[in-house]
Amino acid sequence: MSGTAEHRHSFLGETHQRSEAASWRVVWLCAIMMVLEIGGGLWFGSIALVADGLHMSTHAGALLLAALAYSFARKHENDPRFSFGTGKMGDLAGFTSAIILAMIALLIAYEAIGRFFEPQKIDFTAAIPIACLGLAVNIASAWLLSGGAGHHHHHHGHDHDDHDDDHDHDHDHSHGAHGRDNNMRAAIVHVMADAAVSVLVIIGLVLAKIFGWLWLDPLVGLVGAVVIASWALGLIRDTGAILLDMTPDSAMADALRNTIEEEGDELVDLHLWRLGPGHLGVILSVGTSQGRSAAYYRDKLSEFPRVSHLTVEVHHS
Repeated sequence: MSGTAEHRHSFLGETHQRSEAASWRVVWLCAIMMVLEIGGGLWFGSIALVADGLHMSTHAGALLLAALAYSFARKHENDPRFSFGTGKMGDLAGFTSAIILAMIALLIAYEAIGRFFEPQKIDFTAAIPIACLGLAVNIASAWLLSGGAGHHHHHHGHDHDDHDDDHDHDHDHSHGAHGRDNNMRAAIVHVMADAAVSVLVIIGLVLAKIFGWLWLDPLVGLVGAVVIASWALGLIRDTGAILLDMTPDSAMADALRNTIEEEGDELVDLHLWRLGPGHLGVILSVGTSQGRSAAYYRDKLSEFPRVSHLTVEVHHS
């Protein structure tokens, strides 16, 4: 074995530290609002304020999950126990957060359907300001979380030419869904879902107060539940695919195959998966009758800047 070199397997997104800091700020904002609402509700005897404070606690919990995932991924990014780094920690947190969001949607739908059959008396004087306060907190949270985009990464390569290894590094940029931070996406979905529900609730409460349409409140709740469930299912689908190492880009897989086989060689095996925001991993096996080395194929594949970790195995016939 020759030409070996030690290298890092760090596949975190470019905005990781900034997103981590923003997540913690929003967690503290939600925690403070939760304490104020529950404390104020108990002090002034407002069960609606207490209920909104408890709702804020689930919101804070979901964002705490995102913040902890960022911290864990950063602290363990060079831990050798993680074969391909901790870049997918955010996807795991996003998947978990989406499950929580789906459960919240089911609870809202259950409560809304129950109120269709048993309308509840609404204290509009207390409910409308609380809904406005919740909307203000969500707008502030969204502003804190949305802090720019962009991704860059280091390129790691492994060559296996029978028993020879060559390693090198280069630096490129990644674009599109491959660079999406699903942990931040999940946090923003929580905030936007809550904001959307707050807007719908405010509209429903105002119209119900003016026209006496008590049925409008549960209808608005049901519409909000459907919207939240739709966002949650989309997030579950996308993060679940990443956690199961599904091929993230079939067009890119075809392009890799065409590049390898354009000179008569055969792509025997190909694995393409996402390592983290802006990072893709590729393991491929090439069959050739020519005297070509793994470095030759790595040079051919250098036109794919999104590949952060490349392993090439060559079989000579």
